[in-house]
Amino acid sequence: VQLQASGGGLVQAGGSLRLSCVASGRTFSTYTMGWFRLAPGKEREFVAAISWSRGFTYYADSVTDRFTISRDNANNSVYLQMNSLKSEDTAIYYCAASSRAYSGSVRGYEYWGQGTQVTVSS
Repeated sequence: VQLQASGGGLVQAGGSLRLSCVASGRTFSTYTMGWFRLAPGKEREFVAAISWSRGFTYYADSVTDRFTISRDNANNSVYLQMNSLKSEDTAIYYCAASSRAYSGSVRGYEYWGQGTQVTVSS
């Protein structure tokens, strides 16, 4: 599976961005998809995930009620709608795919995209 993330950019605090991730491969619909982020001086952290079957969603506490993850299996895509952005959301955002059930750990994902930069100015 190859992943291509896009949609990052510079936005003011309180603004919104929508990240997209397109996957190659015919079995996209069977993968759990996740978003992670890497901020300067920090470790890569879990942001959100969506299951492959029933579309169950999971979020980090820091983004609950502000971010929404969704997927479109017909178009091999997963999205991250980010609202009410804060300066602490500034990071490189990565999409990831797992052939296993939901995981909030970096180690739970076998495939990673190249990342897209999100910068929130205060």
